Amino acid sequence: MSSSSFQLVFIFCFSILLLLIMSTSMQTVSAATTNKASAKTYKKFIKSACNSTTYPKVCYKALSPSASAIKTDTNKLCNIALSFTLNATYNASSSIDSLSKMKGLSPSEKEITHDCAETTGEAIDELEKSLKTLANLQGSDHKADEMNDLKTWVSAILTDEYTCTDEFDGQKVSKAVKNTINKSVLYLASIDQQLFDSF
Repeated sequence: MSSSSFQLVFIFCFSILLLLIMSTSMQTVSAATTNKASAKTYKKFIKSACNSTTYPKVCYKALSPSASAIKTDTNKLCNIALSFTLNATYNASSSIDSLSKMKGLSPSEKEITHDCAETTGEAIDELEKSLKTLANLQGSDHKADEMNDLKTWVSAILTDEYTCTDEFDGQKVSKAVKNTINKSVLYLASIDQQLFDSF
């Protein structure tokens, strides 16, 4: 093979290699751009849904990490919101349960923590029912009725949470007890309110 033929073959092979590298790089950049655009779209969807709630910042902070799972699917949004709320309710229930076992609580503090533990337990039951109903909603012929049930249950959860904090009225309660319950229950109420607003 002559030197000029070898150079032509080398240039040809080098050109093809260069084209392949550029093509692969462009696909990678294109995929990254598409992923960034998709992530932005998904977060916009969540932000839009959260903006219609009473606590949009709490809503967005809770749901935006799940943007890639939610995408733009309203059912997934509701499901993840319910799951997040259920986990937050378990945490609140655990905090209130720990509080109720503290030594030195006054009789009224014991009663309040007992009642709050009971209402968070009811909230857990309502949320678990809501998740099951939402899971069965896909193939249901009674979607409107089941959505009304979901709204009723989430509304009942809100009522339970506010009932818990209402018990402070007229009672002598230490600041530590009041703060612990308020921190748990009012945060939970803000999450539940956003969940209720999203239905």
